[in-house]
Amino acid sequence: MTTNSIPPAHSEKSEALLEVRNLALTFAAHSPRPVAAVKNISFDIAAGETLALVGESGSGKSVTAMSLLQLIPPRQMEFGPASSITWRGEQLVGAKPARLQEIRGAAMAMVFQEPLSALNPLHRIGRQIGENLWRHQNAPPDGKSPPLRHTLPQFKAKIIDLLNEVGLDEAERRLDAFPHQLSGGQRQRVMIAMALANQPDLLILDEPTTALDATIQWQIIALLRRIKQQRGMAMLLISHDLHLVAQLADRICVMQKGEILESGNTATLMQNPRQDYTKQLLAAVPQGHPSPISPDAETLLTAHDIKVWHKLKTPLWHRVKKYFKAVDGIDITLRAGETIGIVGGSGSGKTTLGLACLRLIKSEGKIAWLGQDTAQFRPRELRQMRQNFQLVFQDPFGSLNPRLTVAQSVTEGLRQHFPQLTQAEKEQKLIDLLVEVGLDPDSRHRFPHEFSGGQRQRIAIARALILSPLVVVLDEPTSALDRSLQQQLLLLLRDIQARRGLAYLFISHDLAVIRSMSHRCLILDRGKIIEQGATETIFTHPRHDITKRLIEAAGGNFMS
Repeated sequence: MTTNSIPPAHSEKSEALLEVRNLALTFAAHSPRPVAAVKNISFDIAAGETLALVGESGSGKSVTAMSLLQLIPPRQMEFGPASSITWRGEQLVGAKPARLQEIRGAAMAMVFQEPLSALNPLHRIGRQIGENLWRHQNAPPDGKSPPLRHTLPQFKAKIIDLLNEVGLDEAERRLDAFPHQLSGGQRQRVMIAMALANQPDLLILDEPTTALDATIQWQIIALLRRIKQQRGMAMLLISHDLHLVAQLADRICVMQKGEILESGNTATLMQNPRQDYTKQLLAAVPQGHPSPISPDAETLLTAHDIKVWHKLKTPLWHRVKKYFKAVDGIDITLRAGETIGIVGGSGSGKTTLGLACLRLIKSEGKIAWLGQDTAQFRPRELRQMRQNFQLVFQDPFGSLNPRLTVAQSVTEGLRQHFPQLTQAEKEQKLIDLLVEVGLDPDSRHRFPHEFSGGQRQRIAIARALILSPLVVVLDEPTSALDRSLQQQLLLLLRDIQARRGLAYLFISHDLAVIRSMSHRCLILDRGKIIEQGATETIFTHPRHDITKRLIEAAGGNFMS
């Protein structure tokens, strides 16, 4: 029996800020195949309270959160006839756009799951936070964006304070950075600062720590606790990680397939879950180990003394340009069937190293592919290497073209590298691969926005695997997935590796995932390798203090 129609009781000391009753959401309601994303759920959030919605990818958590601010266009999503969302007694379902605009970012603010997609790639982060402040303090009647010159200078001190509050290092220098110049964790902290800018009464956090390493996760959790205590702010936390929400939430609602299965006080639910599904979520931890590497496995990639320099912004009149080393003298040898785990804090150079190995960014040092120096490759040879050396990006929504269907996105590489295939052969290859990564083949004609974050990541993995590569760089491939789906994906990746002799460069902040997947491990800090070796040896007998802190921070989420 579900509790969909029974709203959990809120705090007796405070009236509910937000009341949700019989919320039902349908995608493509008037199409031949409508999708019921949320099915008549109800809940309250009181002032100063933190409520968590927990469940697997596709359970309806993020859609529920976005519906509160009505961020999904009406032509794509329709409310059920009995749906009610009231904010301080005011009905928001059917509210005028101007009123919703007043509430968004001021009364209620949201931190999105994928910061690279949420941040404007053409504007510096100082301007973006400043524009958010300017809009709600000097809202123009015509709704136009403020001139660039009005945003940063007026609110510079406030912006720096916000960035310092969320733990972004060298905050003043970061004001002129573009989103792509920050790591995933740094971008997430910028999003939190932007959401806090106008002191909202309710902060909605959609997977706020998925892009962060274990030590930064706990820093953000401590930050959110402090903010909640100091400001008396309510929070709605969306997550697939029950162990994480236990550190923040007063109450938990467990969702599955658009329904609330059970809800209750956090401590009670964690200790005595009633539903088998909740028990599975609590017990889900990445397990297993990769298959042994063949003694005569071929060496696919050799990288020696790799260095990547990033230019810092300096005034035009400065003759001397300033740089910092994102990657500083790293060596890697990768064999067929091997997985090398790359671990480190946000900004340690993990992703930059992967891009350098693919020669997608400029680097110093020697990179050899199948024994040949890639610096000597002609464009045609470089394209052939990249066919065999694929990349799964950290942000699946940002890497998928929103105007292309799943079928078009996944098979795009086939058109370039295998033009001899017929349309029927491409279609069958696509269907087989979607089944392999756990997606319904009938969904191949849908667009990226119609999928959850975890589903989009599986689409991105399918796009990389469809070219049958020899090496795949996996940049945080499981960060958007709940634990049960993580385990399914890891089993899939290990199975593919064993059958095809595929090699992985596996970048992750999740130590349980790294331990489950990798043969060898590199621990990075500030662009340097501080520790490396066999994965089990590093995790059972760490030598460096940073490695010890990472393992300690992983705590209860770490596999035994």
